[in-house]
Amino acid sequence: MSGQGIVQFRSNCPTVAVAAQTGDITLFDPADSREAAAIDVVANITDVRATCATVGEDFHSDVTYVVNALRRDAGPAREIDLPVFTTVVRGGNAVIAKRVASIRLSFAAGAVRAHATGRADAYVNREAATLPPDVLNRVNRRRRSGDEDAALDPLARPDVRAALQRSSFELLVGFNLTSDQLRYNVTR
Repeated sequence: MSGQGIVQFRSNCPTVAVAAQTGDITLFDPADSREAAAIDVVANITDVRATCATVGEDFHSDVTYVVNALRRDAGPAREIDLPVFTTVVRGGNAVIAKRVASIRLSFAAGAVRAHATGRADAYVNREAATLPPDVLNRVNRRRRSGDEDAALDPLARPDVRAALQRSSFELLVGFNLTSDQLRYNVTR
């Protein structure tokens, strides 16, 4: 049987996701209360979609997302602006760029639900996001049963793992939360 083993494809484009603990935001009225009865608006980021294209020496990622919100009272028409960030992270821990924008939610009179679509983009240098040829050759080299290193995972080598981490980028989206809002999300 040919083609045995595990094959994993790696994209040079940034992985796109919602940053942990930042995909939801809860607004309270009064603002300093954390009682369930004081919840004014709850919103979440969903339906994150990305496209990626090569533009000159860069990879350009274009991201769209939807923010859905629910308010406590179906009162008069109301608009709220929520802060949303996008950030490019290299190697899982180094923030390369961050932008903060706002997304406007419009509740119609008598409606308790609102939604809006947001958009963000980022550029990542193509050379920085591409594995060096020597590392790529070590990872992709065909191994046969009986070879001295057939059972060794090339990704277990520290130099290969470091090169893979350096060339890995993420484009993260989330609500730009205050420390109190983040604490609420983590502890609820």
